[in-house]
Amino acid sequence: MKKLFLCAAIAVFGLTNVNAQNEKSVDQGFSFGPKAGVNFATLTGDVEDAEMRIGFHIGGAAEYMFNQNMGLQAELLFSAQGAKNEYTESSSQGGVDYYLKEKEEVKLNYINIPVMFKYYIVNGFNVEAGPQVGILASAKSEYEYEERVTSGGNTVTDSGSAKVDIDDEVSSIDFGLNFGLGYRMDNGLNFGARYNLGLSNINDADDSDDYKVSNGVIQVSVGFMF
Repeated sequence: MKKLFLCAAIAVFGLTNVNAQNEKSVDQGFSFGPKAGVNFATLTGDVEDAEMRIGFHIGGAAEYMFNQNMGLQAELLFSAQGAKNEYTESSSQGGVDYYLKEKEEVKLNYINIPVMFKYYIVNGFNVEAGPQVGILASAKSEYEYEERVTSGGNTVTDSGSAKVDIDDEVSSIDFGLNFGLGYRMDNGLNFGARYNLGLSNINDADDSDDYKVSNGVIQVSVGFMF
């Protein structure tokens, strides 16, 4: 099912680009081009101590301007999201020193399809808002730990790591709402910052009714429109 959604999204985006190229010579309201940037992602809801995971996004955008101020922009983006968590514990009692460090990182990769309504305020500055559909491409959890016990001058160290696919525990479809602002130069170079508010419970495990988890992503982008 995920492959079907992905193929359909790519086909729709390809047709949009072809249509934009054919009509640009007649109607200058169409423009399109690549975009990429940095993600500052986390998970919200019934999640404890989730920290931001730095990822990236890359893809393309097609924009149609209804007039000089208002337009609609559709995008197709690969987006690396998720969250991470670090836990450290140390203690000393009875001549025994104990140290534990744990790290867990949830890596969620999506094919995102945002559709943004844009309003240009003045001199290329614009604000935007619109819905987004995300198709889960992969989901993994990586865990590692280091444990040390020191007693009588002797230290015993234990460490390990594990990587687990968690596709079955994460919903294959994610819905969100984007808010952002941007600036577009006359030569087509553009910059933007956006927040994606996850509206769906992406927890698809057996306890999904009790624990709600949603995506939350800050995106900083640079692109070019032809």
